[in-house]
Amino acid sequence: MKLKRLAGDCDDNDCAKVSLTEWGTVVVQGDLLQPEGDLHPGRGEAAVEISLDLLLEAARAAR
Repeated sequence: MKLKRLAGDCDDNDCAKVSLTEWGTVVVQGDLLQPEGDLHPGRGEAAVEISLDLLLEAARAAR
């Protein structure tokens, strides 16, 4: 899978990043969260946390 970085970088083990795949889908890399409340990732899934600013930057870059 080829990825194009839209936003974020990896500095000092802080690797929040949003990338676009060659198929037009989005990959989000961030700090792994422990499921709480109604968040229940399925087998092979994970929930990650990134900042809203990073998500907005990625959205602008994808246009």
